[in-house]
Amino acid sequence: MFAVIKTGAKQYPVEVGKVLKIEKIDAKEGDKVTFEEVLLFDKGDNKPKVGNPLVKDVKVQAKVLKQGRNDKVLILKHKPKKRYKLKRTHRQPYTQVEILKIG
Repeated sequence: MFAVIKTGAKQYPVEVGKVLKIEKIDAKEGDKVTFEEVLLFDKGDNKPKVGNPLVKDVKVQAKVLKQGRNDKVLILKHKPKKRYKLKRTHRQPYTQVEILKIG
């Protein structure tokens, strides 16, 4: 089985057993979450269901494995001859989930 889900502002292709990092969601480690925004669903019989915009009656269940933050990203701004320099850093939070069930 294969599906494409939408969470946050991004779309993710998922299969049962797949572990992926998604944008941070409010859930504790070990909790089960349900993604109801399914854009595409395929059982494997070459007849995929494509949503308009969502596929009805299909949900994806997942288990939260970890809440964390990505590596630090360095942001530098510089304007020559103006004595302007700006240095910032950013660490994007994420949630790591494992797909348990599609359907």
